[in-house]
Amino acid sequence: MSTIPTSSPAMSSVQPLRGILLVLCAGILWGTTGTAQSFSDGTLSPYWVGALRLGVASLFFLAYAGATNGLPHLGRQLAALNWRHAIWAGACVATYNLTFFAGVKATGVAVGTALTIGSGPIWAGLLQLMGGARPGLGWWTGTLLAVGGGVLLVFGRGDALQVDLLGIALCLTSGLTYAIYTLLNKKLVQHSEPAVSTLAVFTVGALLALPAAAFWAGALQITTTGWLVVSFLGIASTGIAYLLFSTGLRSISAATGVSLALMEPVTAFLLALVVVGERPGALAYAGLAALLAGLAIVIRAETR
Repeated sequence: MSTIPTSSPAMSSVQPLRGILLVLCAGILWGTTGTAQSFSDGTLSPYWVGALRLGVASLFFLAYAGATNGLPHLGRQLAALNWRHAIWAGACVATYNLTFFAGVKATGVAVGTALTIGSGPIWAGLLQLMGGARPGLGWWTGTLLAVGGGVLLVFGRGDALQVDLLGIALCLTSGLTYAIYTLLNKKLVQHSEPAVSTLAVFTVGALLALPAAAFWAGALQITTTGWLVVSFLGIASTGIAYLLFSTGLRSISAATGVSLALMEPVTAFLLALVVVGERPGALAYAGLAALLAGLAIVIRAETR
């Protein structure tokens, strides 16, 4: 527990600010996913990409938690974990990974990404509202502005649009299960170390996602290039990113955490400009401005 006195406004703003910065850094790492996958040779099924990165992330969390805690202490911490929350959170991790890739396959990158990243923060706000917590007007204003900006940013990149009702449902499910995961993760990290809780959650997620990938995509066929891409995704854009995200959640609300994750499309947009050489239209830049303005409002609301 923190020993910072909550009666001092200057001191009490330190912890939320630290949490905000950690989650923004996580969003930056998540934003590298698309660029990293562009270096793949295309032989690996998206379902296997989603499942394997969970497996690699689980190994990363095991190595990190074991090195920082020691295996005997890690075992005691895992035994004391709220496994009901961890299992449900792991099921959500597996679900939002698989439904996102399936939804994007059905609807296209633009529609799928916009629906998933746009619905996640709104789902989180509604779930917190149903649970008795009421995100303030500042959070709603900033989140809706950021979501709208994110949608414009995605559509403004010129990807082809596809409308598929099942794909839309899958993407909305992905956003919902991501929001539920974040709410459960918030409860877990309040009573355990982030490395321990993420190890448990992502191990459960991997154990569920790997057989599902084999069922939907068939036997694993992967090249050396595929393993390099999956290793980067598992360690950097999943392992390190979710460790930062989970640590940040200790000092900010779950709804704010989901909203700040919209830093992901900002990073993906900038990398597409610099690395991939995309040339998006004015709509994308307008979306970028609106998204950043919305995040600024959310940050202000959280630190007040």
